[in-house]
Amino acid sequence: MPEDDKKYSKHLIGKTVVTKSGKKFGEVGNLTFETRTGELMHILLKNPTPYVDALNLEKDKRGNWMIPFGAVVAVGDFIVVSEEEVA
Repeated sequence: MPEDDKKYSKHLIGKTVVTKSGKKFGEVGNLTFETRTGELMHILLKNPTPYVDALNLEKDKRGNWMIPFGAVVAVGDFIVVSEEEVA
């Protein structure tokens, strides 16, 4: 992979998280990762929308909504997640 194609986690912070159908979840507040492998595990939401409250998402110890990173289908101007993989 060319160096320019890499996505660094710091570039994801603050991006808006939306579903494939355009429903807004909030913004990326932080990320969790597996320390041994560096694999990204979850997106922690900041400024969550009321839509997120209706979903059965996991929360971290601080009460932040967590979206499994495996649900991410695209990263660009927005972080696009598959709603089927989240709920």
